[in-house]
Amino acid sequence: MRKGTMYAAGAYVLWGLLPLFWHALSGVPAIEILAHRIVWALVVTLLFSAATGRLPALWANLRTRRTLLVFTLSSVLLTANWFIYIWAVNAGFVVETSLGYFINPLVNVVLGMIFLRERLRPGQIAAVGVAFAGVLYLSILYGTPPWIALALAGSFGCYGLLRKIAPIGSLEGLTLETLIVALPALIFLLFIESSGGGAFVRAGLPTTILLAASGIVTAVPLLLFASGARQITMISLGILQYIAPTIQFALGITVFGETVTPQRLIGFALVWLALGLYTLEGMLVGGRRARVAAAGGGHA
Repeated sequence: MRKGTMYAAGAYVLWGLLPLFWHALSGVPAIEILAHRIVWALVVTLLFSAATGRLPALWANLRTRRTLLVFTLSSVLLTANWFIYIWAVNAGFVVETSLGYFINPLVNVVLGMIFLRERLRPGQIAAVGVAFAGVLYLSILYGTPPWIALALAGSFGCYGLLRKIAPIGSLEGLTLETLIVALPALIFLLFIESSGGGAFVRAGLPTTILLAASGIVTAVPLLLFASGARQITMISLGILQYIAPTIQFALGITVFGETVTPQRLIGFALVWLALGLYTLEGMLVGGRRARVAAAGGGHA
């Protein structure tokens, strides 16, 4: 259990620190960074798949029509999520990206209710209501909804829903998703390099290394997460997931110098309150179920 917690926490810490990595590439257009991330992530995941003997399972999934359709849709959502995130970080919206990932667990709850016919418990309804109030408040404050946060939360929430429908391993799934979109990304990179506008090599050795490393930066947290998720409870995983947006929020204020007014903090506080209600409700329900299961085992 302790090792699983370390793996999962490590994944969320790395995800939380990602703005530093993307900001180091701020001189490169977001679309070009995205294309490199896709291509190099495919290289890394194919190597991992080959090393762990998972390539046969990958090819088997490629021949399954339903799986291929689901993962084509999930790859589009993941690509959109990656692009929005990279662009937002380098455009100076790190704090708002953190809001998106704070909202994401509650978006998952709503999607589960709509598409999987999951029933919301009273505590979950309260949490979603408070979060909605926070987003509505920020929308009124900005004069427009926080589109970056909503786009990140919505795209990743829908991505998670599709992955739930076609549940295959994290490594195989990411390999398949990057494989589906790798050809357009590679064609784009070859085009801009041949036309003299690409950053790879031309922008200097540090940038070239960072672009190539984007595959490792993508794959390693996912592998840590997959390993940790198998060893700890969903409640523990749910609590740990707030590490990443908390780090992002702190980086936005301290490192990137973004201003968070007291008025904006009220909106964030409402979202944090919603997360607190959601987490506490999950812990209470989980603890109650564990006690019931233990009592049932004692009578057996």
